[in-house]
Amino acid sequence: MDMALIKELRERTGVGFGDCKKALVEADWDMDRAVDIVRLQSGAKAAKKADRTAAEGLLGLKVDGDRAAMVEVNVETDFAARNPKFAAFVERAVTTALEDGTDGLAATLEAERQALVQEIGENINVRRATRLSAEPGGAVVGYLHLDGKKGTLVAIGGSDDSDGLGQDIAMHITAMRPLVVAPEDVPADVVAKEKAIFAEQAADSGKPPQIIEKMVTGRVRKFLAESSLLEQPFVKDSSVKVSKLLKSAQATCTGFERFEVGEGIDKKEEDFAEEVKKQLT
Repeated sequence: MDMALIKELRERTGVGFGDCKKALVEADWDMDRAVDIVRLQSGAKAAKKADRTAAEGLLGLKVDGDRAAMVEVNVETDFAARNPKFAAFVERAVTTALEDGTDGLAATLEAERQALVQEIGENINVRRATRLSAEPGGAVVGYLHLDGKKGTLVAIGGSDDSDGLGQDIAMHITAMRPLVVAPEDVPADVVAKEKAIFAEQAADSGKPPQIIEKMVTGRVRKFLAESSLLEQPFVKDSSVKVSKLLKSAQATCTGFERFEVGEGIDKKEEDFAEEVKKQLT
């Protein structure tokens, strides 16, 4: 398993660690094929790359009882993202994802998307969608940041979230960007590979073997802590780990999804002066 490729695919597509791993395995670790697989599985329309990059936009998030959905819809400019008709389309997308699921979402909305492209005059892309359900006795909670560009769905076990715990955890995930729930969710071969890299780096220090071993152990521990929700210091109180926060409420986190608008999209660097020259010639 190549952790670097998984991280790259996550950065390019914005989907979760597990989905990136599955896509790369299916694509035999070919990045371009894996990107196509992720886009197809998230309901995005398989099409040629648009000449005009859509990297702005909004998230839509909706919770209904024990289930919730979240979508990302992209457009070219932040100005267009504030168009009420674009916002209404995002709302339509998340409602459809919640009620009918995420498979084929882009195809379902294609006629409406094309009509909106014509009206707004910018490229629009239903980029990705996810749906999360609570286990019996648990709750699913959503947090959408005020700017509508960052959001999280989180499933909490053993709590109905009447105390607002799930909301706090969702806010934390949005801010701190963990990859997995717990350290043990990071595959053993990934940990072994990271350990080997750290060991090679530490060996260059010229320190004694026993010191190098302690250095490597510490770096592996830090890697796991930074990657895992449960090991992260709680964003509202850094003296408490998320694991302790959950334990004190006799609750667990059974899964989460985090989206950020434009995450992993390569934006074109536009030369404004050159663009003006083109318009004048």
